[in-house]
Amino acid sequence: MAEIENRPSNFIRTIIDEDLNSGKHQSVHTRFPPEPNGFLHIGHAKSICLNFGIAKDYQGLCNLRFDDTNPEKEDINYVKSIQEDVKWLGFNWDGDICYSSNYFEQLHDYAVELIQKGLAYVCFLSPEEAREYRGTLTEPGRNSPYRDTPVEENLALFAKMRNGEFKEGECVLRAKIDMASSFIVLRDPIIYRIKFAHHHQTGDAWCIYPMYDFTHCISDALEGITHSLCTLEFQDNRRLYDWVLDNISIECHPQQIEFSRLNLEYTVMSKRKLNDLVVNNQVDGWDDPRMPTIAGLRRRGYTPASVREFCKRIGITKQDNMVEMGMLEACIREDLNEHAPRAMAVIDPIKVVIENFDEGKVEEINASNHPNNESMGSRVLPFTKELYIESEDFRVEANKHYKRLVLGKEVRLRNAYVIKAERFDEDEQGNITTIYCTYDAETLGKNPSDGRKVKGVIHWVSASHSIDAEVRQYDRLFSVPNPAAADNYTDVLNPDSLVIIKGAKVEPSLANAKAEQGYQFERLGYYCRDNKSEGLVFNQTVGLRDSWAKMDQGE
Repeated sequence: MAEIENRPSNFIRTIIDEDLNSGKHQSVHTRFPPEPNGFLHIGHAKSICLNFGIAKDYQGLCNLRFDDTNPEKEDINYVKSIQEDVKWLGFNWDGDICYSSNYFEQLHDYAVELIQKGLAYVCFLSPEEAREYRGTLTEPGRNSPYRDTPVEENLALFAKMRNGEFKEGECVLRAKIDMASSFIVLRDPIIYRIKFAHHHQTGDAWCIYPMYDFTHCISDALEGITHSLCTLEFQDNRRLYDWVLDNISIECHPQQIEFSRLNLEYTVMSKRKLNDLVVNNQVDGWDDPRMPTIAGLRRRGYTPASVREFCKRIGITKQDNMVEMGMLEACIREDLNEHAPRAMAVIDPIKVVIENFDEGKVEEINASNHPNNESMGSRVLPFTKELYIESEDFRVEANKHYKRLVLGKEVRLRNAYVIKAERFDEDEQGNITTIYCTYDAETLGKNPSDGRKVKGVIHWVSASHSIDAEVRQYDRLFSVPNPAAADNYTDVLNPDSLVIIKGAKVEPSLANAKAEQGYQFERLGYYCRDNKSEGLVFNQTVGLRDSWAKMDQGE
């Protein structure tokens, strides 16, 4: 237990420790139960890390189970993407993948058992009538006129439902609990409904499908789950969870424990809202790098380790709160700062001509791939007479705080020489087109503190050896911290969340950059090659500093 004791604790681990110490359980068995009706998001990553992490720490088991009870909204592509996300995060499930649909026959039999006990009935109220009978938060509900239908008649009606003898919406099977309960979830909830829909696992074998709340608890029990961990919105549903298991002949009774869901600034965590963004083409699919989905974060350049670290830092509590986006960005920034190789890219290029460098000469400069990790090796930077630098890195005049290239002043080129701006060309509109410089051949490899009064260091690429690339700069998807609180969340979409820059120039070592491999583009930020686009396309992962903080001109 030493390894467990050294880990940060939380109230769930305290409960598990007590259960093991008391002998209530001999081992721990958790599960991650996504509904295959969309891609997973960062909130699901928190649940993945919790469930799989606890199973690992306690040397227990963790199932991956798809709670696939709504075939109209589910898709096999979602099933595949969820498996990829779990593995990408660094986890694997025990045994075969589980599906609630594997238990459809058993679930049906348990529904029949409830009918036989007089605890379920077939109801023909319309949805509108059912809402009227349900009552409100302050007023009790009223019994359905079908509530006292005899057991034998209910069994016959339920058999007809299964045989497809009723239309969709014509009737449902409801649990008989308490229409006066202060918990609306216990006011005779629906446990089966009719749907003539093709299921991605069972095909057309069924035309009745169990509701999630009825299915989930029984699936947990059938799999021998000890601790069923879910978010706080299911807190009231725990009463139905326990009621179902208490009233059917099943031996295992897992304990449902709720924790706070993840709320992250500048995004939404509702799969329905995320799906609307995809369907309405307001983003480029579920894996758009602006989306909070695991696939989107992966495409943007986030690493599994950074996501796991983020989930560790936010912790597990019972109190809802809004997590700052900066905390997530800090995790990936720290990870990439340590592990990402360095490279140079010029996003808004302007030409520099080194007048005292020989025409046609190519000097190969050896540059380290990481300033603090020699094991990452080095690459060759071709230095030529014509270079590109960022247009913002040159000014004709500037104050003392501007530490870049100024007319008549010197600046150091990263990994290369000190150059001095002598003159420049401009077009008819007054835009500078070319900067003419001289270089000091004695300054290669010299330390910036070598006594020479050079104000700053800028990055560059060879004009003749650089490669054209597209760079995609990303910002927050929404313009306000809590878009879910807006009257219409789509009204607060950030119109500048994506800026596509064509014609960027990158050093030749990036020609064979692997998809999702993170690089620090020196002085610019962290980028990775896009995993879907053809050609050389780089996605901005995160800035070198807070992504909404203005870069200090004295950098």
